[in-house]
Amino acid sequence: MDVLSGVAPLAPRYDGFIVDLWGTVHDGVKPFPGALECLTALRKADKKIVLLSNAPRPANVVRRQLRTMGVPDELYDGLVTSGEVTWQILANSSQHSAANRWPWAKNLGTRVFHIGGQHDLALFEGLGVELVRNPADATFVLNTGPSQERGQTDIEPYLEPLAACAVRDLPMVCANPDMEVIRGGVRLICAGLLARTYEEKGGVVHWIGKPFAPVYEPVFATLDMPREKIIAVGDALATDIRGAKTTGIDALWVLGGIHGEGLGNDPALAQEEADGAGLAPIATVPAFVW
Repeated sequence: MDVLSGVAPLAPRYDGFIVDLWGTVHDGVKPFPGALECLTALRKADKKIVLLSNAPRPANVVRRQLRTMGVPDELYDGLVTSGEVTWQILANSSQHSAANRWPWAKNLGTRVFHIGGQHDLALFEGLGVELVRNPADATFVLNTGPSQERGQTDIEPYLEPLAACAVRDLPMVCANPDMEVIRGGVRLICAGLLARTYEEKGGVVHWIGKPFAPVYEPVFATLDMPREKIIAVGDALATDIRGAKTTGIDALWVLGGIHGEGLGNDPALAQEEADGAGLAPIATVPAFVW
């Protein structure tokens, strides 16, 4: 695993870049220093860029958020979110082709218990489902993550509703496989941790997002090039780097994101962590900079 100071040395080897957002381009509040300049340099080098996020929201919502952070549309060719792919699967679940690919989606029913915040409600628009307040009235659970109302740093407030869903054998759709994220320097739990806890309670979870292959399909369609010419860039071993392995592409590991506190940009520790996870990114960088 090479140790690089920036992305520039890899530019001649790849034509397509799949770039993570939270932890790579921004910290949930603002872009990291040098990230916009790196995207700009890649564009000037005629590279195709698709931003791939485990945000459990439609792509147009995330696009607007990026604009408010100062990330213009011109810096990328496409934007794919786990929320958008979740919506597509649920919206098209009755179609023959979708039913063949995701048979579980056809059997979910239409009454959904939502674990998540008000800011994620755009995911339900146009789905034709009924939001219910009690798991006893639901046919499935849609998990978009912790809410501000219940808290975003401790799983304890979610154990009771998760248990209520599990005892009724409600299938869960997890629209964000991330376990945790750092927002403005504060570590928060994510939907993936709730989903893993649900599985531990015996619940069935359908995971949508990195590192699972379906979320990459629209990304590869946009890039439209051989996979050996594509590299994924991200900060999370479990999602960004494992997703690259799952789909057969190279990966560049950004050490300054979710693993930053533990690794401290130490190449030896990074190598040990990657080896322990059975992963082999081709290189590391301290941050997403040119």
